[in-house]
Amino acid sequence: MQPTVIAIDGPAGSGKSTLARALASELGLPYVDTGLMYRAVALRALRKGIDPNDDEALAAAAAELTFDLDLERRPPELLIDGSSPDAALRSEDVESVVSQVARHRAVRSRLRDEQRRLGSSGAVMEGRDIGSVVFPEATLRVVLEAHPEERATRRAVERDAKVPDVGEAIARRDEQDARNVPALEADLVVDTTHLDARGVLEFVLAATRERLRTER
Repeated sequence: MQPTVIAIDGPAGSGKSTLARALASELGLPYVDTGLMYRAVALRALRKGIDPNDDEALAAAAAELTFDLDLERRPPELLIDGSSPDAALRSEDVESVVSQVARHRAVRSRLRDEQRRLGSSGAVMEGRDIGSVVFPEATLRVVLEAHPEERATRRAVERDAKVPDVGEAIARRDEQDARNVPALEADLVVDTTHLDARGVLEFVLAATRERLRTER
């Protein structure tokens, strides 16, 4: 029997992390935020003074990092170099270069292999290319969408920032990410603009349980 892998893809502010963590908890599966893996490479590059255009040095930085699951947490979540993700991964400095770092094929290849390993026994994985590249045969491939203004508002609340500034950053990130990953593929597309977190969870959870029922 194939392991249960639920792919949650979508742009920043669409609600991926909230849904993926809650869904993992409901299903008793690990939760893997693949975006943190790219941020870890970006942070390592910044700390080592690596040019974000240096493909070879970035690939080496990615190879230095280790990724595991913290099985003592419920749900199990990502460990980077044996520790919980550093708060610096969410910094503006990392945000400003992560898409540039993520565009390198060698970096994506290394992290894709790690993501497949982490999800090999089942997981809820969030990112931007999980259903199209990492696990194209996932049990259920979900893409979340939301209006840009709503996405900016959510991120601004999370980060205590101004909505226009966050909106501009999200637009730039969307443009950069569109060059990094292929078109998203999904079995289920959910517009979260007018849905709260519970509503999104219940909708996707029902679809997941139906898919699992039909596969048995």
